[in-house]
Amino acid sequence: MKRVLLQKWTLSLFAAASVFGLAACGSQPSSSTPSQPAPQSAPTAAPAEPASAKVAGTLSFYTSQPDADAAALIDGFSKKYPDVKVELFRSGTEEVISRLQAEAQAGQVKADVLLVADAPTFASLKKQDLLLPYASPEAADIPAEWKDADGAYTGTKVMATVLAVNSSKVKTLPDSWKVLTSPEAAGKAIMPSPLYSGAAAYNVGVLTRQNDFGWDYIAGLKTNQMTVTKGNGAVLKSVAGGEKDYGMVVDYLVARAKKEGSPVELVYPNEGVPVITEPIGIMKATKNEAAAKAFVDYVLSEEGQKLASSLGYTPIRKGVEAPEGLRAQDQIKALSANIDELEAAREADKKKFGEMMGGN
Repeated sequence: MKRVLLQKWTLSLFAAASVFGLAACGSQPSSSTPSQPAPQSAPTAAPAEPASAKVAGTLSFYTSQPDADAAALIDGFSKKYPDVKVELFRSGTEEVISRLQAEAQAGQVKADVLLVADAPTFASLKKQDLLLPYASPEAADIPAEWKDADGAYTGTKVMATVLAVNSSKVKTLPDSWKVLTSPEAAGKAIMPSPLYSGAAAYNVGVLTRQNDFGWDYIAGLKTNQMTVTKGNGAVLKSVAGGEKDYGMVVDYLVARAKKEGSPVELVYPNEGVPVITEPIGIMKATKNEAAAKAFVDYVLSEEGQKLASSLGYTPIRKGVEAPEGLRAQDQIKALSANIDELEAAREADKKKFGEMMGGN
């Protein structure tokens, strides 16, 4: 599989202000002394830090979020906790996890907090005992199906994979995933590769476990000359630019492009949509537990969720409005599958997909 160039940028609080929303990463001081109540629903969760514990020091944050979004998140956190210096490492989910696994094997995990695409990835880390359970008080307003019962990880947003359609080339919008295997889409559709994208790997796992789809659907995509590219951004670019008529892509990218004037429309197919939640979790090897918990609390707080909405994502927390063009979390018909099963079969699913689609 193709791999992206890893990026690691460390910014101070003073530099972060000038690159807000643009930088690939940030390293920004942050401080406070928030009280950390004892876990409410997860008896195995780590005990809360004392209220007197000062939130300061260095926090290493690993993520697959887009550069500007990660920078905005760090900036918001740093304004609240100016005594914490955040160091960022970002890449695609597969690259981030490969790095984390290499560190774990060497007994030198550097990450304090991890935020990547999907729950099965975190389920695997939980099974390896790499995560520190934490029942954040801010998780109370997040639906149970989108957080781990033991507090090992919690979803941070709702990202549905939808159909993107080039509106200047397709005059009648489809309402079903079956359009991608239809004659009108032959050679005219594109999707991200599960060998690179965590969201795409999740999608393949979910779709192939639906009675109406299964592996026959993937075979149909191959027959219909589906193009497979590295990630969601490349899919959106191809559809918005008119190279392809149809794309399988995360919803927020389509909504952003349409708002910016691109000839694209977003369709939530009638059968439902795979949904990833970009969970967040604390590494068991963290060297700054207080700052890690404060970071998780901030991301899940009303303030953090409003920031997510302002960046174009559907908030996962109840009561926070979705941005224009996207459905609220309670309006989305989500396709799902057992998380443990998806985690156990992930590598086999990716291998089978690669073999069926010609190694893309």
